[in-house]
Amino acid sequence: MAHTFILVVDDDEKILKFLRFNLAGEGWHILTARDGAEALRIVEKEPPDLVLLDMMLPKVDGFEVCRRLRQWSQVPIIGLSARGDTADKVKCLDLGADDYITKPFGIDELIARVRAVLRRNKIDDSTPARSYFECDNLKIDFATRRVTADGNEVKLTPTEYKLLRELVLSAGQALGYRYLLGKIWGPEYKTEREYLHVYIGHLRAKIEPDPREPVCIVSVPGVGYRFQSQDVFPPR
Repeated sequence: MAHTFILVVDDDEKILKFLRFNLAGEGWHILTARDGAEALRIVEKEPPDLVLLDMMLPKVDGFEVCRRLRQWSQVPIIGLSARGDTADKVKCLDLGADDYITKPFGIDELIARVRAVLRRNKIDDSTPARSYFECDNLKIDFATRRVTADGNEVKLTPTEYKLLRELVLSAGQALGYRYLLGKIWGPEYKTEREYLHVYIGHLRAKIEPDPREPVCIVSVPGVGYRFQSQDVFPPR
């Protein structure tokens, strides 16, 4: 049975001890770092299954750590911050974090969020009825999880891939905000529209010819989003 390793990054020793004790009690193996530079070294040397990252670190702060990690790693990241500003949450998600929790938080809430992110980032080996999707400039091979746009391979995080997969398998249908949040993130996220807006932005930036004028992933005001295409080819 594979072990789950979680890296906790915080400059407060009391918080590190608290989280290490409680998370280890769930059977997870805990690594710790006191600053951003140390966190980056650990992820490069011993890639964990998830990073709990305090955003208000000295020197190299959590936002910068998140930005650097997303340049080469898809490790799931949960941002932790004493600042509850929506702008900070959006910034954290926009840099590639999977979740954001405001301090102080209950340990039960944190454990539930960790479980949700770990579950969401497991590879889905199931292949839909159609094994291949193609429209306009976009091609998706569901068997290999390979996505290309204009002939170039597109690198997607597990969450981005699951969201895109859900949209294209329902091409032409308007999918509601709450439905997508519940399906991709889990029932506890059904009111977290910022998550969906940010990740839709990620997908548009990666697959749309012009993300400012999306033609594939379009907004349905007051409802949600729809994947639309003129040419959907049959399964291969």
